[in-house]
Amino acid sequence: MSDVNKTIQKWHASFTKGTDFDSWGQLVEAIDEYQILARQLQKEVQSTNPSDFTEDQKKTLGKFATCLEMRSSALQCTQSQEEFKLEDLKKLEIIIKSILTYNKDFPFDVQPVPLRRILAPGEEENLEVEEEEDAATGAGSQESFPNRVPGTLLPRLPSEPRMSLLTIKIDKIGLKDAGQCIDPYMTVSVKDLSGIDLNPVQDTPVATRKEDTYIHFSVDIEIQRHIERLPKGAAIFFEFKHYKPKKGFTSTKCFAFMEMDEIKPGPIVIELYKKPTDFKRKKLQLLTKKPLYLHLHQTLHKD
Repeated sequence: MSDVNKTIQKWHASFTKGTDFDSWGQLVEAIDEYQILARQLQKEVQSTNPSDFTEDQKKTLGKFATCLEMRSSALQCTQSQEEFKLEDLKKLEIIIKSILTYNKDFPFDVQPVPLRRILAPGEEENLEVEEEEDAATGAGSQESFPNRVPGTLLPRLPSEPRMSLLTIKIDKIGLKDAGQCIDPYMTVSVKDLSGIDLNPVQDTPVATRKEDTYIHFSVDIEIQRHIERLPKGAAIFFEFKHYKPKKGFTSTKCFAFMEMDEIKPGPIVIELYKKPTDFKRKKLQLLTKKPLYLHLHQTLHKD
């Protein structure tokens, strides 16, 4: 059996294992299996090495990975109204089994994850030097790069009686080296106290402009769960990411978060913390002593 067929067989076995866990109600195991397989597919899609897969096949694998992540998010957000169901995912089994010969349209209208290197949490710390060293070596020079992140923002959920929905406008972020950040964008997620996703993760489009020590976003994020249904101790995280051309990957520069008692209409300014992102909020270190913050504006919608 060729290496590529072994790889496909391995992917199919992982997919079957995940859907079995899912159908048995072993949700934690299913989520792990889906996320591992999604990362393997994304690695194949984003590899620049000579490949056994055509560009069209890679695009299909990328969409497959997106569906795995959507199902994983649905399992972590039990009250989601727009969830991606197990029976939807099972329709894709024929694709992973016969990716080399599959020539039909993808059955769901989804987009592959943007083609840039995305690292697992903690992985980038092994590859990076401190930001200050980057600045000193000129890594932040204003070369021209195409926008790599179109954004994955989601629409507002349907309203429900006596329930509140939250829109957060990301206005701007203050950084001492704002002008040197290439393709800056934000990843927004809602986590419980254990760092588990409660909602689908959303990426903003690349920032609209840079001015002095500020990067301006002016973009609305629709939180994908009614506020009353968020568990005690949940928090909304904002990870600031940018592209590092010399290293060829997207890096998290810093993060901020907002806890449930901070949800109230109007503007809010929150502190920035050093990476890696600490979703459990155990070992927080401020990014800088300078007065630089993430500026947000909250709007609550009640039916």
